[in-house]
Order: sequence, then structure tokens, then C-alpha cells
Amino acid sequence: MYRVVNICCFTPYTLLHSRVVKRKLTNDFSGALNLRGIPRELLYRLKMAAAAEHRTVKNLLLDLIQGKIQELERKGLLPKGK
Repeated sequence: MYRVVNICCFTPYTLLHSRVVKRKLTNDFSGALNLRGIPRELLYRLKMAAAAEHRTVKNLLLDLIQGKIQELERKGLLPKGK
């Protein structure tokens, strides 16, 4: 099965290009998460924690999120994932 995705790239003044692309659907689609309103001190501490473990902020957050989800699954508050 395919999904049609419209890809547009805008600048403040012009439309650079617009095209329709067919992408094969897979189970491992990645998504994006934007967080706003994070206190500067917390963001600074997050970056320091990642650096202390020689990891990226992304990898540190993914592990923290996965750990929390597994904890909620063990408690029976979330259904088991695949």
C-alpha cells in the first residue's frame, strides 16, 4: 500500500518547489515532536545529563520515554505494545 505525500518547501518569499511523492507505507514511520515552553534551566540540565552519559539529547529522551511507557505497561495502566 502506498500513501501520497505532498512535499513543499517554502521560504518567506517564494515557493521553491512542490511535488507529489509516493512513499511505501511501513510500520516504522518516524514522527516529530516539538516541545515548547521548556524552562531554560531544565533544558540546560537535560543537555548536561546527555553529555555526562556521552549521548545525544534525542537518545536520552527516547530511553526515558521508553522506560516510562514500560513502567506504565507493567502497572497495567497502558496496554502492552508490540
